[in-house]
Amino acid sequence: MKPTASSDQRYGGGRPPKFDEPSRPITITLPESTLQGLQHIDPDRGRAIVKLTQEALREHEQEQPLVEVLEMAANTGLIVIAPSATLQRIPFLHLVKVAPTRFLIALDTGHDYRALELAVGDILEEVSLADGRERDLLTQLLDVTKKLRQSDRVSMAEILLVKLDNKRKR
Repeated sequence: MKPTASSDQRYGGGRPPKFDEPSRPITITLPESTLQGLQHIDPDRGRAIVKLTQEALREHEQEQPLVEVLEMAANTGLIVIAPSATLQRIPFLHLVKVAPTRFLIALDTGHDYRALELAVGDILEEVSLADGRERDLLTQLLDVTKKLRQSDRVSMAEILLVKLDNKRKR
């Protein structure tokens, strides 16, 4: 994060850049408790936010698979996926965040894993070849759901989703 001598020379005087990559100023409103917490990470708020972001996202995409089945109880697993903008286009599917880059898949009542498999297959046809990460995620999800369906090892369960009004988001 600290500027190098060569980056100091690029800017030719004045205040040296704070980061080694392009950056821009922003205005952000944060709760006082968060601002106090940032002070514990780094006296410079910008650097503290960068450190937290890097830690939260630290190579998660490379360390964790895009799609995996995680054991959540004895002999029972859940499909957990990486973030996906494309999947959010499926109207009956909800991505439930369980960690910064990990999501559970929830389906509206009346839709099951067969509908999910069909919708993922359909949406995969629409994704550009240039969007390799999304295509990989969709392909892996399609493969997992197909194998589970064929093995007869998948069942449906319900989770409770509560719609919140715009004033209260908790």
